[in-house]
Amino acid sequence: MQDVLILCFFLAAAGYLSWRGYKAMTRREAGCGKGCGCASDKPQAQALGARR
Repeated sequence: MQDVLILCFFLAAAGYLSWRGYKAMTRREAGCGKGCGCASDKPQAQALGARR
């Protein structure tokens, strides 16, 4: 029974790491990766700064 539980934890951890790696490799949006949208704000900030 303990072996089955350890195997389940191992498979869950391996699946999580695979999912995170897949997301890191297939990222198509600009930014720092934190989801804050910092790179998408930069063109607007530069445009606002150019008008001053």
